[in-house]
Amino acid sequence: MKKLYRSLAALSALALLTAGCGGSGGADPGNVDPQGKIEPRAISWLLSRPADGAVITTMEKLADEYAADHPGFKLNLITTPDRPSYIQKYETLAAANKLPELFDTDATPFAQKLAEQGRMMDAEKLLKDLGLYDDYRPSALAYQRFDDGSLYMIPFEYGAELFWYNKALFAKAGIDVPTSLDDFPAMCKALRSAGVTPIAIDGADQWPLERWIAYQPFRTDGPDYVKSLKSADAKFSDPAGQKAAQWLSDLGSSQCFEEGFSSVGYTDAENLFTTGKAAVYNMGTWELGALATDALDPSIRDDVDFFTLPTVDGSATQPNEYVAPSGIGMAVNAKTYDPLVRDFLKFALTRYPDEYAASGALGPTSTEPKIPANATPLYEKAVSTANDAGEATIMPWDTQLDPTTNTMLQQELTLLVQGNISADEFVSKMDATLEQNAPKYFK
Repeated sequence: MKKLYRSLAALSALALLTAGCGGSGGADPGNVDPQGKIEPRAISWLLSRPADGAVITTMEKLADEYAADHPGFKLNLITTPDRPSYIQKYETLAAANKLPELFDTDATPFAQKLAEQGRMMDAEKLLKDLGLYDDYRPSALAYQRFDDGSLYMIPFEYGAELFWYNKALFAKAGIDVPTSLDDFPAMCKALRSAGVTPIAIDGADQWPLERWIAYQPFRTDGPDYVKSLKSADAKFSDPAGQKAAQWLSDLGSSQCFEEGFSSVGYTDAENLFTTGKAAVYNMGTWELGALATDALDPSIRDDVDFFTLPTVDGSATQPNEYVAPSGIGMAVNAKTYDPLVRDFLKFALTRYPDEYAASGALGPTSTEPKIPANATPLYEKAVSTANDAGEATIMPWDTQLDPTTNTMLQQELTLLVQGNISADEFVSKMDATLEQNAPKYFK
């Protein structure tokens, strides 16, 4: 059945992507009269977020407050946290022209086609119309933009992805924090020699390993490499891709990741680090509650610190530029945008920053989060580091590449790190897949 659903979703996506455009771009919020009559009704938000996460709980609270002053209003949350299942549902509904008033999407080629067809509100114009645009972090908005700079998604989160490490285990291995990405294989060998698992990674979900293939090209060539790669205007066999493949192969041969990493899930990977069994854990500030509060095991609490993505010689990007995601964005359906949706969004988005910050989480605006009473000094340090993040950011490759190439990349990355294929074999296979699939997907 899963294969059937995937096939239906793929066919739906293909139908949409090959359909003629219904418009020349996103709808203009100025076409809706801000003084227009508000007629309360139920509206829906199709989401891909944890049901008990801070985003949903905050928006539920705000929706209830709005409903108290607007009898008849209700915000229905249609939640599918599992991202692959969500994408199937979202693309199928889009192809059937049945998307609700609000829906989650990454800045994918599929979403850009919706925008070009006039089916999504121009989010930059919308936020400016509501008087809120200048409140948002430029880097949080940059993460949501398409390659042409247009903005059609509104962020609700923000974070910096850091390399958390155990100072005691580094001292045991006699090593310092790496100053270059090229230092990682030697770092791993030293930790292995000291009897320490170097890096804990969630290999089962595959996206974490895709972060690692993106690191070297981002440093050597900047964010433009993947923009060219995904449309086959660049290749994996280009110098940036070759170096990345060889680096991943070297990480594998240096036994950087835990044994059997490809079957280790998110929670188990984190536990390896938080119980002192792994020296490094590459994870975002959304896990500050587990990594920088008294929830962390007292036996390692004083030993935990973090560093940001190291550079390389001749780096094209700055030390403070790395993965700084603002999560999946929310798009606004142009077909159903009316005075009620506008009024609710103005109310909710105006109140959201303060309410979300109260949870201690970093948000997409300049509003500072409330540091919890049980925080360690690392909490505030991580917030300060995230606030200092530069404008260039690493876009996750799983939202950039066409679906077929991305699936192949996930499979081949695991084989590469496990030593089942060489860097040259990886590059050759990926170039063939890219050449076959990217041109027709991005035409």
